[in-house]
Amino acid sequence: MITISLRPVGRYWGTISFASTLYLCPILDLLLTDIPVKLQSELRLGLQEALVNAAKHGNNLDPGKLVVVRFSLIDNQYWWIISDQGSGFTPSLEDHSDPNDYLPPDEAESGRGMSLLHQIFDQVKWNCKGTELTLCKQVESRRLLSLRR
Repeated sequence: MITISLRPVGRYWGTISFASTLYLCPILDLLLTDIPVKLQSELRLGLQEALVNAAKHGNNLDPGKLVVVRFSLIDNQYWWIISDQGSGFTPSLEDHSDPNDYLPPDEAESGRGMSLLHQIFDQVKWNCKGTELTLCKQVESRRLLSLRR
């Protein structure tokens, strides 16, 4: 089941919540509804990675646990706050400027998602419990039309 609150307007936040699942197409479609077409494929990849992490690693795909996504557009920045009901993890407190710093060893079977998130989004931050991820993507500001003649 997917629950949706108001679409964000101005500085308000919309919310989508869903039971932990890897069937994310309808959720991603809803989250990308108002995103410019040129950014959609890149942001779909990043949001999919974040949602899979929340459902799979955070909630252990327990259908009794929810993933909650709050989202908004504020001052030419798209924001997503993704929360899970898992026990959390200890996020790295280091400030890596290079997304490649997040890559695991070549022989690792997983762990490349952190690097991916840092390549796609302008801001990637976890809360101290490791159960909430905040993502931000800056978009080009629209040129305002001059009313002068």
